[in-house]
Amino acid sequence: MKNKVICVVHGEESNTGRIGRVVREKGLEEVRYCVKMGDTLPTNFDDIAGAVVFGGPMSANDDDTLDFIATELRWMDDVLASGTPFLGVCLGAQMLARCLGAEVRPHETGWHEIGYTEIVPAGNGDNILGDVRFFYQWHGEGFDLPSGCELLAAGASGHFPHQMYRMNADVYGVQFHPECTIDIIKYWAGIEEPHPKLEYPGAQSTEEQLANAAKYDHLVDAWVPGFIDTWLGASPAQDAVRDAAE
Repeated sequence: MKNKVICVVHGEESNTGRIGRVVREKGLEEVRYCVKMGDTLPTNFDDIAGAVVFGGPMSANDDDTLDFIATELRWMDDVLASGTPFLGVCLGAQMLARCLGAEVRPHETGWHEIGYTEIVPAGNGDNILGDVRFFYQWHGEGFDLPSGCELLAAGASGHFPHQMYRMNADVYGVQFHPECTIDIIKYWAGIEEPHPKLEYPGAQSTEEQLANAAKYDHLVDAWVPGFIDTWLGASPAQDAVRDAAE
């Protein structure tokens, strides 16, 4: 039975947040790997229900200077070739875009999305997003929409127009961070000492981020389980989800 969800993170203290929690609540086994810390990614996907590559401060273009990014990009090609459901989050979505032949680059003005931003459904995005319109973000790079992919959400501000996309039924990239809980936001942004990146253009202060979290976090929390069902349920992995729920 396909009962494992591979979660690739990019730091020793990285947290899979509510995505990892929802995976476990569904009775699936969350298996974490951090190639940066020396882990070796699996090459057999027979028991894998899905794979998630999370965010990190590095760039999807760092494969020339960071061996672990190059390794992950090659592995992602293997995941896609195997037909395993895949989800890329922030950096993971940018890496997926690169695997699919699209370019990843910083915003031309140096703009960053750090904090909650509004996204707008595109195409079939209404069916995926429901009523949720504000998600937590932390990034300064964006990506072109890969050829053959369906855009599901765009950025309302226009700074980073590609926020959510899909290839086929079970390969998704999301620029935003649905995994981020309020505790993760506090850790990233900093309470006593704000993160230096909060000085970047477009970044929200810690206070503004937490005020927005009070308004939007519960909506994202309610949305993630259904999204995970949509992602995994569109593929043979639906058997694992169904078996785990029984």
